[in-house]
Amino acid sequence: MVYVFALAAGIGVVAGLRSLLAPAAVAWAAYLGWLHLHDTSLAFMGSKAAVAIFSLLALGELIADKLPRIPKRTAIMPLLARMVTGGLGGICLCASANQPSWVGGALGAVGAISGAFAGYELRRRIVNRFNVPDFVVALLEDVIAIGLATFLVSR
Repeated sequence: MVYVFALAAGIGVVAGLRSLLAPAAVAWAAYLGWLHLHDTSLAFMGSKAAVAIFSLLALGELIADKLPRIPKRTAIMPLLARMVTGGLGGICLCASANQPSWVGGALGAVGAISGAFAGYELRRRIVNRFNVPDFVVALLEDVIAIGLATFLVSR
């Protein structure tokens, strides 16, 4: 069951890329029964309300990320938000697998920091090196984040 720790760090990386995609993916996984949170204090993550709220917020973030006035994900407040959502995702994954939640929270938060800085730097380098519009790279990043989140919560 140690693989769940890798999944917790991975969902943190997703939060580093798109902060609200991680809790949306976790909420959907709990709602669909992929994650078993019903006997925990995190059972609310599997509710229709949580799915709706996190999905709408994640969709809004996917749109807002393409706007020029959005602060860098590595700025302190966006980074802290990513750590919180990555930590929540990690806690949920570990709770579902009966592993220590605090470890999942820590790994999710560290994964979020890694994902935020790596995603920012990779996106910047691709745009500059290949002269690709930022919008196109952002869309590719969306696809990668969605695919990774789906993979992680379905394990």
